[in-house]
Amino acid sequence: MTLKIHIDEGAAAYEQVRAQISEQARSGALPVGYRLPTVRGLAEQLGLAPNTVAKAYRALEADGVIETRGRNGTLVAAAGSAAEREAAAAALAYAERARRLGLTESAALAAVRDALRAAYEG
Repeated sequence: MTLKIHIDEGAAAYEQVRAQISEQARSGALPVGYRLPTVRGLAEQLGLAPNTVAKAYRALEADGVIETRGRNGTLVAAAGSAAEREAAAAALAYAERARRLGLTESAALAAVRDALRAAYEG
């Protein structure tokens, strides 16, 4: 298994790197514990500035997709880690707010579906 990233012109390069690594990690194409290239190494492979790759790695780490372990490198994090915990906390906060606003469960779910559709299609 190897990391495969293709950069298209037009879209932000760091976002393409972030999205492609995230998708490969979440789909299992990159297994938990897979060691990612160094920032400089990946930047050289892709013909990007190191700061571009570093920005993508920081976003992936904030999302819980990867974790940096100093000299041990940057690894794909265990599934269901920080990202799922953060999503669950946000969902709970939303559910409590929707209840306080007097929304029915179906209305609250419809609002979530609309927001997810906009986020994933946009």
